[in-house]
Amino acid sequence: MPEVIFNGPEGRLEGRYHHNPQSRAPLALVLHPHPLYGGTMNNKIVYRLFQAFARSGFSVLRFNFRGVGRSLGRFDNGEGELSDAAAAMDWLQHYNPDAASCWVSGFSFGSWISMQLLMRRPEIDGFVAVSPPAGMYDFSFLSPCPASGLITQGDRDDIVKVEDVNKFAEKLKHQKYSTIKYEVFEGSDHYYRNAQDELEETVRAYIASRLEGLANERLMQDKKRRPSQAG
Repeated sequence: MPEVIFNGPEGRLEGRYHHNPQSRAPLALVLHPHPLYGGTMNNKIVYRLFQAFARSGFSVLRFNFRGVGRSLGRFDNGEGELSDAAAAMDWLQHYNPDAASCWVSGFSFGSWISMQLLMRRPEIDGFVAVSPPAGMYDFSFLSPCPASGLITQGDRDDIVKVEDVNKFAEKLKHQKYSTIKYEVFEGSDHYYRNAQDELEETVRAYIASRLEGLANERLMQDKKRRPSQAG
């Protein structure tokens, strides 16, 4: 997985990129946890998400927000980090202009940033939010959530209350225009220390089911567009 350096709003951003050479391979962006609490693109959950997408046939990028690792700048309480994520998505799309679909994913703080990016980029049609910090950050901007996705949470999380994530997931489930799958991992803490393999498998299974569904939807749309062969 080659190292990449690309331009962000405050200067260079450091990332790791896996490229799928297949024509129209989907693309995904993975965002890391809070920079002030040790979050980097090398976080184990971020790496697992990266691998899940790569093994599912995606071109996928993970990167360090401003001020982390070799990325320039300083922490900006989410606003600047959202701009970094948008620059990363621009970079991905520049090198994958024919991608069949576009996804975003994040862990903890990264999931909050990813959901904000989702609201600003209509081309994103799937997401994976691992331990979203509901109750700690405002997610009310998801009204409605514009794309379907997967939310996961450990029932022994001592950082993000499972009750807050339950409430958040239920709210999204009752909105129109998207389908939300919510998975609670029994006995797992915030970092899924005893369930990282299971988490990766769950994400891969969800991606596979969504890609199959998107392919069927496009097939049906293509059939509707074709002129009738009758007569």
